Amino acid sequence: MAHVREIETDRLMLRQWRDSDYPPYACMCAEAETMRYFPRVLSEEESFSMAERNRALIDVRGWGLWAVEYKLTKQFIGFLGLHVPTVELPFSPCVEIGWRLERHHWGNGLATEGAKAVLDFAFDDLALPEVVSFTSLNNKRSERVMQKLGMVRDALTFQHPALPEGHELREHVLYRKKHPGR
Repeated sequence: MAHVREIETDRLMLRQWRDSDYPPYACMCAEAETMRYFPRVLSEEESFSMAERNRALIDVRGWGLWAVEYKLTKQFIGFLGLHVPTVELPFSPCVEIGWRLERHHWGNGLATEGAKAVLDFAFDDLALPEVVSFTSLNNKRSERVMQKLGMVRDALTFQHPALPEGHELREHVLYRKKHPGR
C-alpha cells in the first residue's frame, strides 16, 4: 500500500474516497446533464463500483482519480485526478487527467483550479513526461478546461474504442501537455 497523496488548492481538497462520498457520487452519475457526454447514466451499483475502484487504485499508487471536497462546505462535489486508461487507445500507454463535478459547481473555475494542481503533481512529483486528456468531440465545456490548462489539441480526432461504431459520442478530441522541463 502506497502513501496516499492529497492535493489542496485555495477552494478544493483532493483526497482519498470515503464511504460517505458514494451516495452523492451515485446521484451525480444518475443525473442526465452531468453524464451528457458519457454513454449513459450509471446505476447506484455501477457508481459505487467505480468509486471503489478509484479508492483501491489510490491505495496502491498513492494517486489517481481523487474525491473532490469543496473546502467551504466540506462536501464531496466529484472527482478529479490522474488515471491510466484500461482500454487500448491509439496513443497508449498514457496517463490522462480527468474530472467530473456536480453540475451546480460548473462554471466557477473549480475543474481548472484542481486540474492545474494535479498537473503540477504529475510533472513535479511523478515526473511524467506527458499528460493527456480527451473527450467527446461535442464536449466544449471540458475542452475549454483543457485549453485553460495550456494543453495542446492534436490535429486529428480519434474513435474511442470502448464505444460502438456509429455511436454519437465515439469521435473524440485529444489534448496533450508535455512536462515543462522536457
